[in-house]
Amino acid sequence: MTTRENSLPLNRGTVSSTKSKILFLLVIPLLLYIMLLPVIPLTEPDEARYSDIPSLMNRSGDYVTPRLNHVVYLEKPPLAYWATAFFFKIFGENEFSSRLFSGLCAWGCILLVYAIGAFLYDEKTGLYSAAVLSTFLYHFILGRLNLLDIPLTFLVSLAIWAGFRYFSTNCPRRQWIYLFYFSSALAFLTKGLIGIVFPIAIVGIWLTLQKRWRDILKLINLPGILLFLAVTSPWILLVQKANSDFLRSFFIRQHFQRYTTDAYGRVNVFYYLPIVVFGTVPWLAYFIQILWKAKQRTVILKTAKHGLLLTWMIFILVFFSVSSSKMVTYIGPVFLPVAILFGRAFRIQEEEEAGSTGEESRGLFRQWPVVIQSLLFLILLLLPPLLKEYAVPLREWWPFVILPILVLILTPLLTDRVCSRWRTGRFLTIYLLSALFLGSIVFPLSRYLAPYKSSLPVAQAIKQYLPANEELYQYRIYLRGIHYYSKIRTPIVGRPDELATGRDRLPPEEKARYFLLVDKFDQICKEKGELYCVTKGDDKFEELKKKTPHLRVIWKNSAFYLLHLRF
Repeated sequence: MTTRENSLPLNRGTVSSTKSKILFLLVIPLLLYIMLLPVIPLTEPDEARYSDIPSLMNRSGDYVTPRLNHVVYLEKPPLAYWATAFFFKIFGENEFSSRLFSGLCAWGCILLVYAIGAFLYDEKTGLYSAAVLSTFLYHFILGRLNLLDIPLTFLVSLAIWAGFRYFSTNCPRRQWIYLFYFSSALAFLTKGLIGIVFPIAIVGIWLTLQKRWRDILKLINLPGILLFLAVTSPWILLVQKANSDFLRSFFIRQHFQRYTTDAYGRVNVFYYLPIVVFGTVPWLAYFIQILWKAKQRTVILKTAKHGLLLTWMIFILVFFSVSSSKMVTYIGPVFLPVAILFGRAFRIQEEEEAGSTGEESRGLFRQWPVVIQSLLFLILLLLPPLLKEYAVPLREWWPFVILPILVLILTPLLTDRVCSRWRTGRFLTIYLLSALFLGSIVFPLSRYLAPYKSSLPVAQAIKQYLPANEELYQYRIYLRGIHYYSKIRTPIVGRPDELATGRDRLPPEEKARYFLLVDKFDQICKEKGELYCVTKGDDKFEELKKKTPHLRVIWKNSAFYLLHLRF
């Protein structure tokens, strides 16, 4: 069975050299997904949550039952918590170690896309696909956050690829089916049943489309199933023993109810289409340029019909589109086959440009998709000083955006110049400019997000202004990062949120102390005579001001207030 389609000869001196591999697969991913991890403080609520849980694991020594703010939290399996707890032990508790597992998995996706592209087509396609994925806006943003979705994406994609490789030759090697089940087991321990459902469904549908009916039964491999159970069963048995309601809560509420009912809200069925499209920027503009040419469009459409890639993209998109629960982060696995499609397109384009005069690519008029894309990014970068809420003063903002603005201005000029003069190197130019742009926007993002999207400024104010041994209340908010950064447990007023299930399992005294209704909080204020609290937003500040005789603002920024209340 042939596994390479539409192969094109590689020219000497192309990006398939060792130096280019180091650049595409090592240097740029290292800078984007590892070195820049500490720049932005941990964001609320997800990053703070997924940092607090492993921090508590290390302090308590209990690695079986996840706990958030000392409350049992069985929403997700523990693999990402274990990995983060491990990195906390090695590097200490900080933004770098918190995000390192996700960053390494994002890097793993890049290497995996290279392997897939090289196997299906050629090495140059693999390198281009890896470069494209590493600078997709979607992958760049999620791959730098402590979330479960990029680890899940990597492990599910690795399982899909292993299943494909097992059936892609006449003499399948057993290690591929073992890798299929092992990766699925790790994906299950990352986010649940989806870790095994996706690989089996995608590989099974691909085999069905290939009319390989008998091979479908080979997916059910007894040694592989035993390997899967050996990896997943110990934690399931231990956590069920420690928490009698685990199986019902985890499998029914977190999987079937979340997917099939309105319990978590409904979103339009086309919710993910614009996310997939705009998640491919800055490469989207260049891809549109390629599609403009009929000859290239025909080849690319033929590439898109590859059975595995097509099945992979459509299944993921349809599965999440019909789900009742939708979040931007869910759709991550679809971007790997999309990156291969893009990589193949740019590989074909460069081969054509190498044999042309370069006249077709000359002129800014032909750069209109790139110009429009740059203008849109430029508007976004200039917007924060003009916002009504969470505005950044222009004198503070402009030093952060000079470099990305300069890159946006130079991008259409340089890509046109390189292509028209040398007829090669256009892809490398786009890649380096895209990497520079993405790396440079991390710093203005940090300046913009930190004051209102992270609890780090609040934690710093607590350390500086909260008197020793004084209890701090969170008034109608729940900042997970306060517990992570400050290592204090705060009573939560009027916001049970995601801790509601675990809260109800607490002893009555503990529950009454740390989870309060607003009326109970008002009563405690009057009984104590004074207390300290943190809240967010002018509406909650005014609400407290109306019912508090003496309210003193100890510290505030554009979003949060640290208050001293006296009665």
